[in-house]
Amino acid sequence: MTAPAALPAYGLVCMTVGPEVRFRTVTLTNYLKLPPGEREARLLDLYADNISRVRRAADFCAARGIRLYRLSSSLFPMFDLEGDDTGRSVLDHLALPMREAGRAFLDAGIRVLMHPEQFIVLNSERPEVRASSARTLAAHADTLDRFGFPCSTWNLLLLHGGKGGRAAELAALVPDLPENVRLRLGFENDERAYGPGDLLPVCEATGTPLVFDAHHHVVREKLTDQEDPSVREWVLQARETWHPPEWQVVHLSNGIEGPQDRRHSHLITDFPSAYLDVPWIEVEAKGKEEAVAALMGLPGVPLPGAQELTVDGVPLDAVEE
Repeated sequence: MTAPAALPAYGLVCMTVGPEVRFRTVTLTNYLKLPPGEREARLLDLYADNISRVRRAADFCAARGIRLYRLSSSLFPMFDLEGDDTGRSVLDHLALPMREAGRAFLDAGIRVLMHPEQFIVLNSERPEVRASSARTLAAHADTLDRFGFPCSTWNLLLLHGGKGGRAAELAALVPDLPENVRLRLGFENDERAYGPGDLLPVCEATGTPLVFDAHHHVVREKLTDQEDPSVREWVLQARETWHPPEWQVVHLSNGIEGPQDRRHSHLITDFPSAYLDVPWIEVEAKGKEEAVAALMGLPGVPLPGAQELTVDGVPLDAVEE
């Protein structure tokens, strides 16, 4: 078994378990309870605070050598409300701090991605769902623009396949998406509706990259573990959809009670050998920064009682060069 030529960039997802990076929100119900004259002030306070927290997230990652960060898709609630431009107007007033927060990531060389909520279903059978999904996705692309992140898959905007059995409909609508969405768009396999084999033709037809998730694949196909040969096959096929291939991102997670458990474990204790040469690995673990730190070999982790990190049953630090 061959160890990676260079340490991959492990990605931190949105918030930390600790108090360093936590974001605020407001529900639609509570927002609508506010008198119209108070809504702008409420959003201004919330948005400004979340932007400052994004800025702190850049410092948090830079201080720890974390080079990949998933930006929360809930930073600006009410930003995409139909018929209500309050959120957009507020962000217009916050243009400078948004650019400064984005610049902090760019200056530190930290790659930023977004993975919007799963209620975005571009290929829904219902026209109103398709319309609201497109509106929300456009708002996320606008958010990336406002932070000043380049319009490419370096700053990926990632979705699942959506409504099952409608891959052709998904492929057909991609060319008509706004450019700042389309040029960032990527698709990820899930545990039920879309395996990598379902999404690969969509990605090839539309020029969008495939983000392979081995845990989803194992659960969907009822495989023994992430050492199944098909995991490596899909890593390589997914890599062919990335341009350049050095930008390939995969998702890494373990089940709490075994490979078939859909729930994410606190730390990563089973690292698939198929990922040893993947350059960018987004870590989906409940422990968030603790899990990333353990993979990077930073001090203070793993937590007491955590299992040793292994590749195909071999301790990771013992894998031969």
